[in-house]
Amino acid sequence: MWTRELFLGMDAYHFVAAFVIYSIIGWFVESVYMSFCEKKIVNRGFGKGPFCPIYGFGALGAFILFTPFYGNYLVIYLLGCLTATVFEYLVAKLMIRFCGDFWWDYNEKPFNYKGIICAESTLAWGIYALIIVHVLHGSVIRLVDKVSVRQGTIGIVIVFSLVAVDYCMQFYKLSRK
Repeated sequence: MWTRELFLGMDAYHFVAAFVIYSIIGWFVESVYMSFCEKKIVNRGFGKGPFCPIYGFGALGAFILFTPFYGNYLVIYLLGCLTATVFEYLVAKLMIRFCGDFWWDYNEKPFNYKGIICAESTLAWGIYALIIVHVLHGSVIRLVDKVSVRQGTIGIVIVFSLVAVDYCMQFYKLSRK
């Protein structure tokens, strides 16, 4: 089952491995960007470690949704803008409901809505969608293929174990407030 094709030519192993890689890449890109903006080191994840699952879900979601439009750059760009902005809005609303707040603030950005979404990010999401479909996903899969399924599975288990411990500690800290 782990290596049986699910859809779009990918099996569960490749989906999970890609999720891990995208979650790490997303954390890294956002942390570097925010560190540059704030002129200090910033960790943009929920936990202490370099893992942000929203980027894993977002990148795989983009791959699944937009691959049928491969080669149609305008459609992928516009769908990327729309779907990621809606996703960001819904995540913020869920975070407000369950955590009392969301972890970003676009109030200083032009054309923002309640600090939750803004035009700048919306336009960037479209570019990210193009990059995921036309550049990044192929590179991620080639990277996954360089490691044996056995070694990759061990790596995935280790990463998820560390993230689980990290997140449990963070939830515990939140519950003590």
